[in-house]
Amino acid sequence: MPHPLLAYLHAAAENRFPPVDGGVTVLPPFDNGWACSVAFTGHAVIATSRPREDILAHGADGYGGSMSPEVLRYLAGPTGLVGVIDVMLAARGTGRSTLPRRTDADEHPRVLYAREQRRNVAVYGDERGIVTLAEGLAGRREFSIEAAEHNRGWGRALIGEALGLVPEGELVFAAVSPGNARSLRMFLSLGFWPIGSEAMIRPA
Repeated sequence: MPHPLLAYLHAAAENRFPPVDGGVTVLPPFDNGWACSVAFTGHAVIATSRPREDILAHGADGYGGSMSPEVLRYLAGPTGLVGVIDVMLAARGTGRSTLPRRTDADEHPRVLYAREQRRNVAVYGDERGIVTLAEGLAGRREFSIEAAEHNRGWGRALIGEALGLVPEGELVFAAVSPGNARSLRMFLSLGFWPIGSEAMIRPA
């Protein structure tokens, strides 16, 4: 069964957002042990084993409080991992890609990072860089890229190729650090639209 957060993500990608009421919806954690905090406009959705009353007592709300350091640290516990806060983006696949499948990149940092959080990670790439396509947050289809360092401009090409790995018209997601302005601009220019923010959490 899909995690209930997946329905929220797909609905937001279709421009059907939760009510702008300042509220917090609490869902169960993921079966791989990870938790998360997702912020939409005026509403937050948190997947965790923590009680809702305690989450609210630590300052969580739908107006940004769900992403506060205090709330994220409470969700992770004293020694758990709090991931970075990313912009959550959605787009539709184009069904057209020339990227070959890679079977020689298991030790690539991008691949190792993807397999730490995601399932069914498929790796593609060529001289321009690496693309991972996987089942990510709540089981959504998502990809990440890493362009070869020696040639700027290949990032845009890799994003286009990654969209082509997804059947035409089907949803795909990506998460980008808001501080990585160059990457964020590239994703937006290639048809992605922002739907919220997210932070992955791995309690100890």
